[in-house]
Amino acid sequence: MSAPQAANGGGRWGDLRARVLSAVAMLVLGAGAIWWGGLIFAELAIVVSGLMIWELSAMTAPVRKFEARVLGVLAALILAAVLWLHSPWAIGLLFLPSVIGALMQRRDRAIYAVYALGVMLAGYGLVALRAGHGLDAITWIIAIVVVSDISGYFAGRTLGGPKFWPCISPKKTWSGTIAGWIGAAIVGWIFVLFGGGHALIWLSPLLAFAGQMGDIAESWIKRRASIKDSSHLIPGHGGVMDRFDALIGAVLMLLLIAQIMPLPLSEG
Repeated sequence: MSAPQAANGGGRWGDLRARVLSAVAMLVLGAGAIWWGGLIFAELAIVVSGLMIWELSAMTAPVRKFEARVLGVLAALILAAVLWLHSPWAIGLLFLPSVIGALMQRRDRAIYAVYALGVMLAGYGLVALRAGHGLDAITWIIAIVVVSDISGYFAGRTLGGPKFWPCISPKKTWSGTIAGWIGAAIVGWIFVLFGGGHALIWLSPLLAFAGQMGDIAESWIKRRASIKDSSHLIPGHGGVMDRFDALIGAVLMLLLIAQIMPLPLSEG
């Protein structure tokens, strides 16, 4: 191994072992929660949403660590209350972490408010998707995000080439981005073979693109904060936002699509 490679933890693949081990652990935990659905899945969404609000608050107000923890707990409690009340009127409560956090002293208040709302809506949307469309639906969107990320990671590291948006996310390449779209389309095609509507073939790359934009948005926030990871909770992946930023974008896009057309997914 060359000196530069050693200094970089093994070159371009230096973080692969940590990423794989963490991914396996998250896969086991997530797959179990997705399979059980109901309260178990809702609890996972609540915890993850709270952790992301904590990380976002810490990034935009790094010296106010206690307030970041309070906002994270508050966000989790609010999402739990909205899911428990199960009322359209209660959805407005999802705005509270954005409003309260924006009223506190922090950098980029508007960015915090918008992203925090996205986190809360995505957390709620995931639980609603699992409850309303069943196991296949939640498996579909998570498979899109995972396959898009994996195919983009390996294609980008192997093929390289022009950068997708170098001023915000220097590591992302066009080869990895396009590989993510192709991987997502394959996911959609597989779900069509198992009874889904043919629209899944073009919806899947669209959700992959939204997921990539979610990743870009988080990268932009981190660059403004001059940090590499949103936290250090997940070895090889950084923080919770670093792992689930793409899922936020994909779920928000799916919520928007659901307002325009029926989703080509089975109910129940």
